[in-house]
Amino acid sequence: MKKTNYQDLTAVELAVKGRDMRQELFNLRLRQATSQLDKPSQMRTLRKEIARLETQLTVLRNKAA
Repeated sequence: MKKTNYQDLTAVELAVKGRDMRQELFNLRLRQATSQLDKPSQMRTLRKEIARLETQLTVLRNKAA
C-alpha cells in the first residue's frame, strides 16, 4: 500500500476514503480468521493509514470550527 498525502483532499473525500479503508480492513480481518491472509503486516499498515487519514480529517474539522 502506497502512502498518500491526505493534505490535498477535502473532508468529503477523506470520509469516503476512510469508509473504503475500513471496509478493506474488515475484509482482511475475515481473511485472517479463515487463515487465508498471506501478509499479516497488511492489517498493521492499513490501520496506520486509517490513523493518518483520521488525523487529517480532525485537522480540517478544527480549522473549520
